[in-house]
Amino acid sequence: MNKITEITDFSAPELDIYARLTEVQLLNREFPEKGLFIAESPKVIGRALDAGYEAVSCLMEKRHINGEGKEILARIKDVPVYCAEADILTQLTGFKLTRGMLCAMKRKALPDIKEICKNKSRIVILDKVMNPTNVGAIIRSAAALGIEAVLLTPGCSDPLYRRAARVSMGTVFQIEWTFLPDDSLDEIKALGFKTVAMALKDNSLSISDSRLTDEKRLAVVMGTEGDGLSAETISDCDFTVKIPMHHGVDSLNVAAASAVAFYQLGNRPKGD
Repeated sequence: MNKITEITDFSAPELDIYARLTEVQLLNREFPEKGLFIAESPKVIGRALDAGYEAVSCLMEKRHINGEGKEILARIKDVPVYCAEADILTQLTGFKLTRGMLCAMKRKALPDIKEICKNKSRIVILDKVMNPTNVGAIIRSAAALGIEAVLLTPGCSDPLYRRAARVSMGTVFQIEWTFLPDDSLDEIKALGFKTVAMALKDNSLSISDSRLTDEKRLAVVMGTEGDGLSAETISDCDFTVKIPMHHGVDSLNVAAASAVAFYQLGNRPKGD
């Protein structure tokens, strides 16, 4: 049975996770095994639980205790639950809760590169994609469109940041991902992947080129918002690819571009 406590004191230390600690502080880079993250909305929390993540506590609107959050609470019966009306929660957290529910959860150790790439044929590498909304949207597209793993360079936003996980609709818990130790593509190439730089270069292949789809193992490399990939990274890749566009449009947002790239280059569903 959950212990449900109505919030009466904003300064209560058990609320620090939701009200006063930043996501970087929750990440706990010094002691990652003690790191936490915040999952938002019953759908995202449910997918995290399905993936084996452990809940620490919940913060939710009172009306969702017997509503949208009821099924989640039944799965985490020994976890403390803090509740209040929606306007109080907004004052406490600084934002309006999606579907009225947050859950603090323990992080897991990340897999290493060889482990995550084993038996994979299509992966994506995100290079310094700093916006958590874009990271979440890219991961959602990757999960939907046949990309089997996501690798992130050190400059990327963390996929378990609240907004990234929420925008991904919880697919961050369904697709494998990890961080690269540096920006080098050498280890990925050594594992047998051909690398594809998504870049606005005239001397590039069309995304529909059969040389790409015929490759057994592809790593699609996508760059940061605005600047894209560095010249060095592009030159290090085996192919450079751009998406043909009309009406003088010169580029797409990285999240939108990822959906196009993954649809064309990802694994197709059986029978497609």
